[in-house]
Amino acid sequence: MSAVRAAGGGLVVVADGPAAAVAAAVLGAGDAITDQAVLRLAALLDPGFLAEAGWDPVTRVLAPPAQHRLIRWDAGRLDAPGRTCPAGPEAPVPVLGVDKCAVLACLRARRVRQRRQQAHCPVHTVRWEAARRADPHLDEGWWNRTAEPVPVTGQVNLAGLAPLVVVEVLFGLQQRVRAECTSYCRFLRRLARELRQTQAGSLTELPAQDEKVRQSLLNSLLAHLGRAFADPGTEIAKDRWDLTVLGHDGWLTFTGISQSWLREAIKGWAAHDLPRRRGTHAGARLNEIVGAMVRLSATLRAGRDDHGRDPAALGRADVEAFLHRLAFLAADGQLSAYCRTKTCQDVGRVLAEIRCLGLTRPGGRAAGLAEDFALIVGDVPAKADPGEPGRDVPAEIMRQLCGHLRELEEVISNRETRVAVELLMDTGRRPAEICALQWDCLARDADGTPVLIYDNAKAHRLRRRLPISEHTATLITEQKLAVGERFPTTPPARLKLLPSRRLNPVGSRSITVDNLIGRHRVWVNSIGPMQRADGTEYDKTLITPYSYRHSYAQRHADTGIGIDVLRELMDHASMDATKRYFRVGETRRRQAVDKVTAMQFDRHGNRVWRDAQALLDSEHARYSLGAVAVPYGTCTQPANVAAGGGACPVRFRCAGCDHFRTDVSHLPDLVGYLDDLLRTRERLAATIDGVDEWARADATPSEEEIRRVRHLIHRIKGDIAHLDATEHARVDEAVAVVRRHRTVHLAMPAVRTVLPAPRTEIPA
Repeated sequence: MSAVRAAGGGLVVVADGPAAAVAAAVLGAGDAITDQAVLRLAALLDPGFLAEAGWDPVTRVLAPPAQHRLIRWDAGRLDAPGRTCPAGPEAPVPVLGVDKCAVLACLRARRVRQRRQQAHCPVHTVRWEAARRADPHLDEGWWNRTAEPVPVTGQVNLAGLAPLVVVEVLFGLQQRVRAECTSYCRFLRRLARELRQTQAGSLTELPAQDEKVRQSLLNSLLAHLGRAFADPGTEIAKDRWDLTVLGHDGWLTFTGISQSWLREAIKGWAAHDLPRRRGTHAGARLNEIVGAMVRLSATLRAGRDDHGRDPAALGRADVEAFLHRLAFLAADGQLSAYCRTKTCQDVGRVLAEIRCLGLTRPGGRAAGLAEDFALIVGDVPAKADPGEPGRDVPAEIMRQLCGHLRELEEVISNRETRVAVELLMDTGRRPAEICALQWDCLARDADGTPVLIYDNAKAHRLRRRLPISEHTATLITEQKLAVGERFPTTPPARLKLLPSRRLNPVGSRSITVDNLIGRHRVWVNSIGPMQRADGTEYDKTLITPYSYRHSYAQRHADTGIGIDVLRELMDHASMDATKRYFRVGETRRRQAVDKVTAMQFDRHGNRVWRDAQALLDSEHARYSLGAVAVPYGTCTQPANVAAGGGACPVRFRCAGCDHFRTDVSHLPDLVGYLDDLLRTRERLAATIDGVDEWARADATPSEEEIRRVRHLIHRIKGDIAHLDATEHARVDEAVAVVRRHRTVHLAMPAVRTVLPAPRTEIPA
């Protein structure tokens, strides 16, 4: 590819093969183009796009048609009711050659005054005279290169810009159109004016600014330019990764890690880890892990004379310094307990895995790193027990929220947000799953009942089917009709159920989770004080879009839905995950306690309560909380009650104590205890050298204790055997509820073991 001089003195691009036509279509006549970067990037431009965008390579003016979907004349929306593009003044016929205005970007004719032709057009004649009066030493040649052309509505003049800048702007604009992003001529003209005034040789030479629209446009163009020739191999060599090149969203930056060996080792680990991740949050999670390693890097930089540059010099003392630093930050309130634990977990994981990947071997990126530079068991602080789930919105608050749903669309001026909030409440799906719903997300089962089709991206389970109510189905149907009217020419397969209102001309982009969360907060804050059932005010900061998922689970659990069914509704892989989303309601727990205590026995196997309705409220609380629980029942002995069940005066010989009570929920414990007694008796009956007879006799379970425990088991099983199938199922359910939510779970003690007193003031 080369440049030759054309008739008239200009230079045109000459190249062999298809690249010649593309380069000529982009740059036309002008300066000699020898920069391979310009020619290489110009070859990536699609002639069809250039023609559609109204690009003139001779005048270097972009003039898209008034109804172009993605390159708009101004900042209005074409889909707004009654929207029409302004006609604006028509551009004059461009003048080229010797009669052209001396301003490089101007396409108007020179001014003729008193039979003498001047250098500038009438407009630029006035401007030049004003500029020269302001600065008598102003260089006319420089002014001609940087002066702005007369703006024309619907046109972007790129004349006077460096050839590389021209192809960079066109390529970035082409990629924005392919990504369905809207660009506006007015903002492109502003960017062209800045490029012309600074005489920048590339978009990369422009500094960052606080002006949001300008910086957003520039960042987008630069991002597309960075991806023009990028590939995974070259991307992972950088210190800032564009994760789009690697199949994910966002950016991953390693510049905060000052030690080169540590930065390169973490990049090697991330390159291994990234392909094994999925979902939209993969980049965010990796940024968290890299952030943890940045904290480690900062500790090494501040705490060592060599600033941690030599991996072979590091050891356990440096790990201890890092742990102390995290503890200080947590105590000072600069780091949450959760973040401290997560940081330790992430650092420990990365240090362990870079060894597994061979990065610490001779010649590796972290060669020489000592084995004791690692986090061991005990270094990671234990997570706080979160207690019972409680993130659901109380029923009385949900009723108040639902009463304000009609106002949501008025407050936010956005139908999609209102529909999204209703779907969150009705279906219990995650906010990301609701935002990503396809237009055709409503289906019917064989019996005609409606189901929601959604993707569980978090677990990579696609096309999930959730039974929904007819009310929810009607809501979805109405939204589908509204979206279809808004985007009548877009195929349904490309439409989203909740399309974004911005930069979305064809309805293929959905609202974002961040946008939904922000608009939801504005709506909740606009509602006045919300009252609990007891008249106290509810903290509205606890109401988030994700809260509705917990409310969905709690609502179904309170109606008696089994946890196995609820697991399917929540689309969880395990029941343990489902348990974290709901509490057993107090009414249901009370019923379970009544059912179990109706089958309670003393140590002789006699019924204690026949009438469960006579159980006092205080006894309900005591039983359900297990304040005096013992390994296989409950105890009412005063000293043991005061000690919380840990100071039995007869050393847990419960079968011989009148303070002992048991019930059907403790049947598995009793069976296990009987088995332990029998095994102990058989073991001690064998010959064991070096044991005195009195010690053997004291350690051997008595026949009376075995008989009592066996009798209790027989009585409880016999009571259950007389129940019909329905009642038996109710008892099983009640037992499951009580055992799952019993606060104190004591392990079965060994025979004759004395438990220590929980408090020192309790006498031995």
